[in-house]
Amino acid sequence: MEGIQFSLKKINTDQFAIIEDAYNSQIEDINLEIHINFGTSSETTSIVSIIKFQFKQNEKSFLIVEVSCEFSVEKSKWSEFRKEGKLIIPQGFLAHLAMITVGTTRGVLHSKTTNTKFNDFILPTIDITKIVTEDGKFDE
Repeated sequence: MEGIQFSLKKINTDQFAIIEDAYNSQIEDINLEIHINFGTSSETTSIVSIIKFQFKQNEKSFLIVEVSCEFSVEKSKWSEFRKEGKLIIPQGFLAHLAMITVGTTRGVLHSKTTNTKFNDFILPTIDITKIVTEDGKFDE
């Protein structure tokens, strides 16, 4: 993201599950749910982007992957985020961090499903800017 120096500090696979009993290969109707959350730490000037995907059939999840990426932000820019006792993180920057996390999650999903019938489930391209539509407002 232009103007904001940051680095990826940590990747966690917070949740991964294959629920084989909930999957029926004869049913083609599959839904994909996405959940995006963010957290901040003023102490470490960091933002955590958390992405969770659930592949579902008949409202039952059969494949779940949740990944969080922790990003460290330069201290001088962090100070600029502070406004009236809140942290205001620009929408475009949050969307950028979420996009990195989606790509990371795609790799985790591929790796964890290698040599299984679930390896054919690939996360599609996603326009994160349609999901992360406003600045993030966080308590300090």
